[in-house]
Amino acid sequence: MRATVDLNADGGEGFGAYTIGADTELLRSVTSLNVACGAHAGDPVVIRAVIRAAAAAGVAVGAHPGFPDLQGFGRRAMQIASTDLVAMLIYQIGAVAALAASEGTRLRHVKAHGALYNMAVADAALAGAIAEAMSAFDGLWLYAPRDSAMAAAAESRGIMVAYEAFLDRGYRRDGTLVPRTEPGALLTDPAQVAARAVTLVTDGTVTASDGTSISLRPRTLCVHSDTPGAGALAAAARAALRAAGVRVAPPWSVP
Repeated sequence: MRATVDLNADGGEGFGAYTIGADTELLRSVTSLNVACGAHAGDPVVIRAVIRAAAAAGVAVGAHPGFPDLQGFGRRAMQIASTDLVAMLIYQIGAVAALAASEGTRLRHVKAHGALYNMAVADAALAGAIAEAMSAFDGLWLYAPRDSAMAAAAESRGIMVAYEAFLDRGYRRDGTLVPRTEPGALLTDPAQVAARAVTLVTDGTVTASDGTSISLRPRTLCVHSDTPGAGALAAAARAALRAAGVRVAPPWSVP
């Protein structure tokens, strides 16, 4: 069987009259969409609209819960008791699941957002809270880095995990992302992103900012909707993967 990989993006991250991200362009290329749940971004109208657009485009819908931080777009570290966080996550995931059902589609996966994602890579308590919240729902996949506390907590509960790598973010040699405040945090060249996508699938590796080769072996590749030129990046990655003979499809579609 030829190689298969998912191409995902974050979406629905507007709020009220404010639009953030290249949802329309991204839906032409991605195979799964992580929909903001109203905590770091999104509101019921925005969420429903992007789910409707994703369903029409044949793109799988997932929930993208984060810290309750509209002011900081969920990218600031917060300290929240695990029991409280579980309730917050069930609330967010449930909202997207309900709106998806209202549009005749099904919620398929969860991907934590921003600071919650980055902290849960190593924080067992946060990782456990995400897994516990997901256990309240049936059949959801988790998108998370390989060898992370987040992946381990999910797998210990029998939750399927699609290991993730980022096409538009710089990596440090330890496999963590270059902070957005530092040079090299974002990749915005379509050719570079396309080449990275093919290498991640064919070799399973990515080159860190210091030139180190890191083994990630991902099952899903992400482009952030608010990265400049996100639509063009996703399109370039999709075209390069197709040219390399790689099938692009959600994780659960592989037998």
